[in-house]
Amino acid sequence: MHILIVTDQHVDSLGGVQVAIRLQRRFLERAGHRVTIAAPAMHRPGYVVADKDRGAYIDLPSRPITKDREYGISWPGHRTDHALAKALATRPPVDVVHVQGDFWGALIGIRAARGLGVPVVLTMHNNVDEGTRAVTRLAPLVFTVFRAWRGLALGRCRGKIDRATYGAWRYLAELATEAAVVAAPSQHFARELQRHRVVQSVVVIPNGVDDDTIESLRSRERSPRERPKLIWLGRMSKEKRVLEFIEAIAESGIDADVTLYGAGMLLPRVIRRVRELGLEDRVTIPGPVPYREALIAIHDADALVQASIGFETQGLTPFEAAALGTPTIFCDAQIAQDVAVETAWQVADASVTALAETLGAAVSELAAAPGQLRVSARESQRFLQSMQTAKMVALYEQASLGV
Repeated sequence: MHILIVTDQHVDSLGGVQVAIRLQRRFLERAGHRVTIAAPAMHRPGYVVADKDRGAYIDLPSRPITKDREYGISWPGHRTDHALAKALATRPPVDVVHVQGDFWGALIGIRAARGLGVPVVLTMHNNVDEGTRAVTRLAPLVFTVFRAWRGLALGRCRGKIDRATYGAWRYLAELATEAAVVAAPSQHFARELQRHRVVQSVVVIPNGVDDDTIESLRSRERSPRERPKLIWLGRMSKEKRVLEFIEAIAESGIDADVTLYGAGMLLPRVIRRVRELGLEDRVTIPGPVPYREALIAIHDADALVQASIGFETQGLTPFEAAALGTPTIFCDAQIAQDVAVETAWQVADASVTALAETLGAAVSELAAAPGQLRVSARESQRFLQSMQTAKMVALYEQASLGV
């Protein structure tokens, strides 16, 4: 099969979805399929596409939308349609369009599928409702703009929308009418989509973890330590609750080394707050790191801390941690249920005090049994990308038969 993946951001930009798509492509190609990825062209200074990726990437006309020029936007319209069609003309016929974007990527991908006369598989990665409300008080107005934009790009919906569906959920429901199959990366987000009547049937296919990297790291010696090592990874933004985590470290008084990986708008505040609370002896902030280095750090840690609540559609880092044998301290009960491994800790509620208490309990247990509290290799296997690729191929075949 030839699968065209269309997404909101270039897959060489920073982000969990981008990591997942790069991994999907590699394992689909390993299974004998061809993958082409269409996304906004990169504007990051110094970026050069690797030779091995040139034939798989289609850079759509775009403009940067962030100060660091990491992320861009491509406008759904005739110019973008023409650029995509021209690039596809030199490639084998497309069998299915896999839309893995919720904004312009979705609109561009659906327009492409219509032109090609092939089915759409739509993976909803983004909790548009929660994410939009986290960054603006004008969320209801933004949702109206989303729907108007969709209407301009795609015209009238191709199916009926439940009258009880509104706001961001209605926007997603309108996108779903275009899809032969709708997928979600977790059971809990699939339930949310169904609860808000976005779609009746959702196939759950988690984003996987790189088999090869996991295999290479499993035998890696972990670094020596005098006290437990905790790790947090992610975008430093309000919804990720990194500041709450820092407050909980101070309140708990844990005797542990804590490393915060990542960057974002809150990074200056994070650095300042660590200093104000006198945590420099326990907390280090290396910033963002490449994917493999992040996995090495997770493997080396005694526990991962997952701090967000109700925001993640999957929450990939606890899945990566489980694949590497590292247990997680969960703030989000739904993510904990999706990961469902034996060694884990669950925070009782959303308060800083509850997180501090769980941090204290987890660090005490880790200190009492150094190196022994790990996720078993048997449990780790189900998080690998090879397992998810087989499910994805079956989904493509299902979509193709439905047309």
